[in-house]
This record gives sequence, structure tokens and C-alpha cells, in this order.
Amino acid sequence: KQWYQAEYGGGSFSTDLRPTNAQSAMKVRILENYCLIATQNKQNVERALDSFMEVVATQSDHVPALLGSAIAFMILKQVPRARNQLKRIAKMTWNPIDAEEFEKAWLLLADIYIINSKYDMAQDLLKKCITHNQSCFKAWEYHGYVNEKEASYKDAANNYEKAWKFSNFTNPTIGFKLAFNYLKAKRFVDAIDVCHKVLHHHPNYPKIKKEILDKARSNIRV
Repeated sequence: KQWYQAEYGGGSFSTDLRPTNAQSAMKVRILENYCLIATQNKQNVERALDSFMEVVATQSDHVPALLGSAIAFMILKQVPRARNQLKRIAKMTWNPIDAEEFEKAWLLLADIYIINSKYDMAQDLLKKCITHNQSCFKAWEYHGYVNEKEASYKDAANNYEKAWKFSNFTNPTIGFKLAFNYLKAKRFVDAIDVCHKVLHHHPNYPKIKKEILDKARSNIRV
């Protein structure tokens, strides 16, 4: 919910953007629909979905419209229909014009697969993300999460390290996960270091001191 609100905002679309040709008119239409989705209002989301589906009916390979319809279906709690739209994108050949939409579609579909414990299918999509964008921290984070679920704490730590790096060492959730997996992998000094960095920027971040920092310190003393 939050990531596409941050991307597209929640306000009304500017009437100053007047399209000058069919291509720019389509871009404006797509952006207007994303703005409608970001409001989280059911009627607005349904309006946007209808518009996206009209586009897809005439341009079956229109990636932004397919992604928009998938997001709308997710908000309307129609996950199977969202998954079908995302699978259509996953079968397409990547192109640089729609690079951002491809990445978001792969991540959203990977998230659906992870929720359903289809880890191999999720990881295939995450590898696509990283192939085209090495600094996609969300892909590295998801990789780490899958490793963690499989109790591969060393691999999880390695992937969370990259997610931590590419999120500029400031995302406290990723920092927590990295410190936790350092702890599980018996890398106690590294766990303490990350805890300190998280607490420096987020002094009241929950559980990190008691569940990770204190335990890592006690293991070093032993």
C-alpha cells in the first residue's frame, strides 16, 4: 500500500499537463489512474481499474496498464486476478522504457509467491530484478527473507547486507533483519555494529536492544 502512494501521491492530477499527441495522452491517462489508485478510495480504484482494462483490451502488452490493474486488483482484495496480470508481465521481454514497471511487477508477484511459500518461483523473479538493477534493495531484502525462512542464516545475512547497503544504511527494518541474521550466524560483533547504527538514527526502535544487541553482547562475554 505505502510504496505506490509514495510513488504516485494521493492528490488530484494537475490540469496544466495537456497532452500534445497520442503517446503523451496515454501517459497522462495512466498517471491519472495511478493517482486515483493512490487515494485508496474504492470507487476511485474501480474507476482506475476500468480505465486500465480498456487500455489492456487494445494494447495487451502495455506494461504500465497491466501493473496498474494488478495494483487495483490487490487493493480490491482480488489477489488471483492481480497475480494473472503480473504473470502476463513476467512472461514479457524486458525493455528499458518500462524498466521501472517491470521491476515493480516482478517484486509484487514475488511477494505473492513468498506469501504462498513458493520460494523458488519468487527467487527467479528476484534474480530478474537484480539482473536489471543491482541496487534494487527490495529484491535483496526478499532474497534474505527467503533464506531466513529456510534457516540459511549465513546466506540471509549476505543478502540483507546488500539490502542494507543499497538502502543507504538507513532502513531500520532491514537493519533489524540484518542484525538478527548476524546473531543467528554467530557474527556477534557485526550484529552489535548494525544495532548501534539502527539505534543511532532510531533510538526507540522496538525489540532490537533486548532481542539482538543484549544477546550478541552476552555471547561475546561467554
